[in-house]
Amino acid sequence: MKKLREECGVFGVSLTADEAVGIVYNGLLSLQHRGQEGAGIATIKDNHIKCHKDVGLVTEIFPQKLPNMMKSKVAIGHATYSHEDVAMRDNTGPFVREYLTGRIVVSHNGFIRNSEEIKERLKALGVYFKSTSDGEVVAASIGYHVSNEKDLIKGIVKACNEFIGAFSLIVACGDGRIVAVRDAVGFRPLCVGKSKNGVAVASESCALDATGFEILDDVLPGEVVLIENAKIVSREKLINTINVADRMHGLCAFEYVYFARPDSFVDGLSVNQARFEMGKALAKSAPVEADFVVGIPDSGLEAAIGYSQGSGISLATGFIKNRYVGRSFIYPTQEQREGIVKVKLNPLKNIITGKRVVLVDDSIVRGTTISHIIKCVRQAGAKEVHVRVSSPPFIYRCDYGTKIGDEKSLIARNLTAQQINKKIGADSLGFLSVDDLKEVCKGNTKQLCMACFAGYGEDKK
Repeated sequence: MKKLREECGVFGVSLTADEAVGIVYNGLLSLQHRGQEGAGIATIKDNHIKCHKDVGLVTEIFPQKLPNMMKSKVAIGHATYSHEDVAMRDNTGPFVREYLTGRIVVSHNGFIRNSEEIKERLKALGVYFKSTSDGEVVAASIGYHVSNEKDLIKGIVKACNEFIGAFSLIVACGDGRIVAVRDAVGFRPLCVGKSKNGVAVASESCALDATGFEILDDVLPGEVVLIENAKIVSREKLINTINVADRMHGLCAFEYVYFARPDSFVDGLSVNQARFEMGKALAKSAPVEADFVVGIPDSGLEAAIGYSQGSGISLATGFIKNRYVGRSFIYPTQEQREGIVKVKLNPLKNIITGKRVVLVDDSIVRGTTISHIIKCVRQAGAKEVHVRVSSPPFIYRCDYGTKIGDEKSLIARNLTAQQINKKIGADSLGFLSVDDLKEVCKGNTKQLCMACFAGYGEDKK
């Protein structure tokens, strides 16, 4: 019953010893929240690239395979969120491509708006495709340009300057070099870390922490980082294309609201601290009299702590989360998918019965999940149910951060806050304002894109 589907997670290492596979596996475990539909690991040694990938979770795919995978100093991995309705092995990263003088493998987090146009152009040149993923288009385009330019960095830069959209990339070639690239706007996060054993690149710093790397810095928007023989060789700002002109402003704000893990730092700002401050600001702007504040697991928990401290209302654990339930999209009927919320989140009746409860969640997208949770809380005996949302109303579609197929499905696009409150069955409803979200995230060292909340260009009508 996820309200939004997370973005992909990418991870790669260049080490002094042949320990890359195990470290990349652990890195992907730490990034599993960013993609649960498939995963892959590619190992690189002596101009050979071997890639194992499949649909499912990291723990379902690799444990029995790891001992037999090629030992190497260089490897990259990918935890996949698919833009398609059905997960497919061929749509899972990383993507290996051959060209005239070698092979490359690419892990891509983002969305390329003009991927079909690039794909058709490459097809006309004889390039083949096995998937419907824009990640394969990214890999094929880079391979094509590297071959033409006869230079890894020049080829990557030329390909990336053709992409319109969001991309944080890890590119590895057969000779063991790794290149980390972030688009010129910086929609998706990417960071680099270092240890005594080498260098790592990851979507989030939590993966660096888990694998023993100290974060050095975020990859800057438009920056290309070359890593070779376990060292950072160069860092240059080479990607110049500003995607979709001046309509976008930087990192997707939903990284702080929902996507990133709370123990990560993204562009210099603690995700945990940002969510705490969101809740604190919400307590000031949308106060209510209640007995308990309850965070909806997992991404509403930090904001609930902030709301509790900001309001002086006691914080309580109101739900037990079943962490062993499968992904809800595997259930064949809508009735079963809606009912799974009762299995995933079970209200604690001894806490809730007869009490006025403030439920804190990170966002409301379509309104279906929160409606079911409110219903469950009322059935558990709550006297009143007040909902507080630690982000602004989600009004506009955005292909670059929060991929929403149909803008009409966004409940705040069609209804006022008062109408939403009535529809979801709450006693009151409050959202964080855009200005408060900007203030909370001012510690971010880059600009933020809030297009899904505030709109931009011709979409803001």
